[in-house]
Amino acid sequence: MKIETIRNDYHRTISQEIIRYNDQGGIPYPNFADSSNKTSASVAQKICEKLGTSCIYEVISVQTVGNRFETISKDFIQRIFNDLDHIRPGSWQYSTEQTEIMNFEQYEHLSYLKELLKTDKNLNSILGSDYIVKPDIVVFKSPVSDNEIEKDNKLELSENVVKYSPLRVSNHRIPTPILHASISCKWTIRSDRSQNTRTEALNLIRNRKGNLPHIMVVTAEPLPSRIAALALGTGDIDCVYHFALFELLESLKEIDNQDQLEMLEMMIEGKRLRDISDLPFDLAI
Repeated sequence: MKIETIRNDYHRTISQEIIRYNDQGGIPYPNFADSSNKTSASVAQKICEKLGTSCIYEVISVQTVGNRFETISKDFIQRIFNDLDHIRPGSWQYSTEQTEIMNFEQYEHLSYLKELLKTDKNLNSILGSDYIVKPDIVVFKSPVSDNEIEKDNKLELSENVVKYSPLRVSNHRIPTPILHASISCKWTIRSDRSQNTRTEALNLIRNRKGNLPHIMVVTAEPLPSRIAALALGTGDIDCVYHFALFELLESLKEIDNQDQLEMLEMMIEGKRLRDISDLPFDLAI
């Protein structure tokens, strides 16, 4: 199936299940726009036109929007990444249950810290709970058996070698899944939300033992200046992915907002912002 078709299905589902219109002062605007910002409302409206979104007026809670955006994005990523198994083989699993990172191999040591903080108030006041990251979407795989590793008789294992790698299930007392990607979903971006996302990313980096998982962000924010709060800079987030980057680019050109357009092009050319269709391919790296 064409990836463009899968992407269109993704947008169709978002349009049907998430995007709703509000009416302020007689001017309708989609619920991923900032009603107090004319550019935001104009760009969001243009994006909806290009996606063929119907103008549905319905009250939908912020929490419901967030949950649906996570689930629909997870399904899109899973649908494509599973078909890349010839490039990145593995029995990949996906979840939006906001599982604490301590349930994964690289971070399981944090469970000891969590128990310690329950009884030590002084330590709790120093460390707080910032280390407890609950990603919106996780992609992970379980350790594999020796039979799977020795498949096709290319390699032969023994008890004297490969004694510590988490990929080998026999190296675990209790097998723990290995986190491959932590994906944060932000329907819109405000300054406080961007700071929380960066804090979570830094904790994923600092607190790991072993491989660093991919750290990614998916957003529908229509203003490049706000996307820049997450996309600019390096070292914490791999990349930010827009749910409709091509449509956003066309919309800014049509309304002729040079400042926002230049910001968007800078992030794209600087490899800090990509389209949602790029995300599953980046997981294969």
